[in-house]
Amino acid sequence: MSFVFRSKRDYEVVIGLEVHCEITSESKVFSGASAKFGGSPNSHVTFFDAGFPGQLPLLNAFCIEQAVKTGLGLNATINEYSVFARKHYFYADLPSGYQISQFTEPLVSGGWLEILDDQGKPKKVQIERLHVEQDAGKLTHDLDPARSMVDLNRAGVGLMEIVSKPDLSSPHEVGEYLRQLRALVRWLGTCDGNMDEGSMRCDVNISLRPVGEKKLGTRTETKNVNSIRFAQTAIEFEMKRQAEILDAGGKITQETRLFDSATGTTRPMRNKENAIDYRYFPDPDIMPLTLPKGYVERVKAELPELPLVRRERFKKEFSLSDYDATELTSEREIAEYFERVADACGDGKAAANWILSELFAHLGKRSLSISESPVAPDALAELLGLIKDETISGKIAKEVLAAMFEEGRGARTIVEARGLKQITDTSAIEAAADEVIRGAAFQLAEYKSGKVALFGWFVGQVMKLTKGQASPEAVNKVLKKKLG
Repeated sequence: MSFVFRSKRDYEVVIGLEVHCEITSESKVFSGASAKFGGSPNSHVTFFDAGFPGQLPLLNAFCIEQAVKTGLGLNATINEYSVFARKHYFYADLPSGYQISQFTEPLVSGGWLEILDDQGKPKKVQIERLHVEQDAGKLTHDLDPARSMVDLNRAGVGLMEIVSKPDLSSPHEVGEYLRQLRALVRWLGTCDGNMDEGSMRCDVNISLRPVGEKKLGTRTETKNVNSIRFAQTAIEFEMKRQAEILDAGGKITQETRLFDSATGTTRPMRNKENAIDYRYFPDPDIMPLTLPKGYVERVKAELPELPLVRRERFKKEFSLSDYDATELTSEREIAEYFERVADACGDGKAAANWILSELFAHLGKRSLSISESPVAPDALAELLGLIKDETISGKIAKEVLAAMFEEGRGARTIVEARGLKQITDTSAIEAAADEVIRGAAFQLAEYKSGKVALFGWFVGQVMKLTKGQASPEAVNKVLKKKLG
């Protein structure tokens, strides 16, 4: 146990997450309607999605493959036999009166996801299961004062529900878990992870128990939280709310709650259902799913190198710090961009430094992702090559990179067009140094008297006189010789 919530008593916080990830697929999981986000209301709907009688589901095999990929990425067991069930509840966004889901026999069991805990130490969060189900539609309550509107475009879109064990113990760990899970599904291409569009959202189960107590406390479930920050805020509010009730000798009510992002609070929605309330039973319209022999091995063979594996390889192959390797493997596109630059320029550390600092700064100013960068990996590698062979200095390289973003031209072309080549001619640098020294009698006397920090001032003056084009190494060497 690493995190303790302190109120009148010290409490251990126990958190489990149910994360719903919309499966990246052209069509829905049980119908041929488009699964694309957006569109005019009720334009991506078949009779089956609308719950018309007599309509039969047709399982989308690609959605199953996407779920298997995700399960493999979570180090989980893929069950070759699984069963779809009907989960009954009655709400306007679920026109059939039940959701097709999985219950006792899911497609994926077990697994784990590694995060960093509150002390920055690796921690494996155990996964209970991943099952495939259909999404519900969407209700809108603010378009008419007397009616709620139903949009079934999302109804029937394939979902992976990823259920963690109650292994999380702080808002920080929840944030880490959601970030790592989002990075994984994006890496695998199984979900776009866009929480603002609702394609990834989570239910937060939280309870408190006094430190030292073994029995779990009564939990609440906060539904459909659609951002990492909101999930952490909801947990912070629930910790305080539940602690105040327990401190006063009260009991926590097992219930489902809603998060209000405007106030940062949760409020009761309904009593928490148990499995029996949903009246699960195997769906009679869908045969049990049996994966063909060799199916899992084929999917596994087609997986890309996973983030954790690539992170460790980057640390060994390019001598990167844990922080740099983690940042560079936060997204698959970033990792691939970095590796192309590192291979092309032959210097992994330089590539990491320039990508994480200068390149990201320019992309951030323009609100661009790395896949939208106007500076391609080969172009950045060319710039780093000019630094390495001392054609330009690091300072000039920053100017050149800015020009590359604005003009779309290569580094060498810009350097030659602007006359930015570094001055390495010793005689020219010596002449500039002599000129600076002749005009700085006072600084020279101070330096000679022991104020050695003035050496940097002399370097700066020579660089200024040469318009920043003199080799800093050569300038230092010349001045050390002349100043003694």
